[in-house]
Amino acid sequence: MYYSFNSNGYMKKPFFLIIAVCLVGLGVFAQGKRQADSLKRDSLRQDSSHITEKLILQHEEQSRIDSAIRQQIRAELKTAAGDAAKTRELQVQLDKLSARDSMQREEQVKRIEELKKNARAFPVTLNNDTLFYLYTKIGSFGPEERASAITQRIAKLYKNYIFIPDSLHLVATESGYDILYKSDMNIMSVAQLDALWLNTSVDSLGRSYYAKIITEVVRERKANSLQNWLRRFGIMALIIIGVVLLVILINKTFHRTAGFIRRNKHNYLKGFTFRKIKLLSAERLEHFALSVNNVVRIIIIILTIYLSLLLLSSLFTATEKWTDTLLGWILTPAKSALHGIINFLPNMFTILVVFFIFRYAIRAIRYFSDEIEKGRVELKGFHREWAHPTYNIVKFLMYAFMVILIFPYLPGSDSVAFKGVSVFLGILFSLGSSSAITNMVAGMVITYMRPFKIGDRVKIGEVTGDVVEKNMLVTRIRTIKNEDITVPNSTVLSSNTINYSANTAPEDKGLILHTTVTIGYDVPWKQMHQALIEAAKRTDLILRDPEPFVLQTSLDDFFVSYQLNAYTREANKQASIYSQLHQNIQDSCNETGIEIMSPHYRAMRDGNGTTIPADYLPEDYEAPPFVVRATADKNKEGPTKKD
Repeated sequence: MYYSFNSNGYMKKPFFLIIAVCLVGLGVFAQGKRQADSLKRDSLRQDSSHITEKLILQHEEQSRIDSAIRQQIRAELKTAAGDAAKTRELQVQLDKLSARDSMQREEQVKRIEELKKNARAFPVTLNNDTLFYLYTKIGSFGPEERASAITQRIAKLYKNYIFIPDSLHLVATESGYDILYKSDMNIMSVAQLDALWLNTSVDSLGRSYYAKIITEVVRERKANSLQNWLRRFGIMALIIIGVVLLVILINKTFHRTAGFIRRNKHNYLKGFTFRKIKLLSAERLEHFALSVNNVVRIIIIILTIYLSLLLLSSLFTATEKWTDTLLGWILTPAKSALHGIINFLPNMFTILVVFFIFRYAIRAIRYFSDEIEKGRVELKGFHREWAHPTYNIVKFLMYAFMVILIFPYLPGSDSVAFKGVSVFLGILFSLGSSSAITNMVAGMVITYMRPFKIGDRVKIGEVTGDVVEKNMLVTRIRTIKNEDITVPNSTVLSSNTINYSANTAPEDKGLILHTTVTIGYDVPWKQMHQALIEAAKRTDLILRDPEPFVLQTSLDDFFVSYQLNAYTREANKQASIYSQLHQNIQDSCNETGIEIMSPHYRAMRDGNGTTIPADYLPEDYEAPPFVVRATADKNKEGPTKKD
């Protein structure tokens, strides 16, 4: 029997070719007429899927026909063993059939790959446990309907009280395999399309589904037997009792630990000190230890109960899935943290290398700064007072640069949340620290201007006193009344500053103290100069070299202004020096017979008594009397008096 083929090796079956061409044309037409509407697109996609499935089924039908033809040709080959021409012709037909089978197989794989892009998987389950998934349809039954029907049949099989595993059979059919129970209940059918979809043979897939169904049904029936239920309830009771006893034991253990801490707090808890700074007192440390003991107790109890829930949920099939959920709550964050730590290790080593490089570089700069501050190293134009503040500035800049280098290696530095927080903190810092930044800049300027140093007697604006602290933000001044006044550095920079201690070093002349005395014109100026200079020389802390000197600053209507100037190196003791100097001026003037007429005397005195105290006058001193002379007026009778 001979079969006629066309030039491509396909049988001349116009009916099938016309149907195939029409179906392909319909698919191309459906794809070319896509509309923007989502419902239309879904409809077209479903039509294309149905067409593809039909083509696959047609290929399978053609493959079965070709298989039958191949068997017949092989049978004829056996009978035509002596006819060489006929043997060659039959062999050519077999080769063409094999080539066509190969092409059809490739076409089927491509079609299935297209279907897989939009296909959905529908599970076949038993007691909420997924056995396998279905993707294809059989006849008019879609994959969802198939999965639902098979699930119901397997559940019915599971609930059958007289279920016999040996009654479940795998039966071969023309299109694949059927799984039957007692030859009258069809559990499911396994088609060639199912095997093609999973890229396996229908024989292998049928046996796999058969083994899965029978194994799971037997296992579930055994797991939910009365004996197993009683055993599970017994284990559950033992677990609950064990957890209760364990919690009681944990509480007693930690209560004893708390009692031990209270009894021995004087022996072990003596506070915590770091570099002479007492961070925690003994009482605070005891409270902290008891709090830690209580927190650890609660954590252990929670973990115990949590682990017991894991054991309880694993006892029953209905709650067995909770075990994975509960474990996931712990293991998922733990795995994420562990993976994060492992992935962070290369960056961590980079950060450590950068940190240690900058740390030892800063130590080297500090050593160099200390040497300059101690005078062992001298730089031209660089004062020793600048060493420490310059070191602080360089250290701050280097740490800032180090943070910039390390920042990209920090975990989460490239996340949107991290960037948002960084921007927020930057805006907050810039808006809330404008005055602080102004004072810091002013503090840096003051540092390098060197208008004063710690201990100097200064006058800033209306504030006079000794500088007791100078930092990047403020300057603190202690007045002669022992008052501490805080002056912002911006105010210091914008105000006039007088430094009384600037020229009091041994190589300098010293600070000039000056005071003014007004004396009448009747006193010789040389005598007044001598008296004032003598008063200055008697004053403690006034230098003899350079000598004090007197300046006459003005010649007023009733007196002359004499300004006494004297040198001292104790600028911080001006108040006591001025007080003693004024006392000595009074004594010196009184000793030389000079009257200090300030304030002016406006009242007439009884006689010509002097204003000099009696201690400075001789014992026989008498006030000179008034001189009264009487003369006679020649033009009038009688004498007249003239003062």
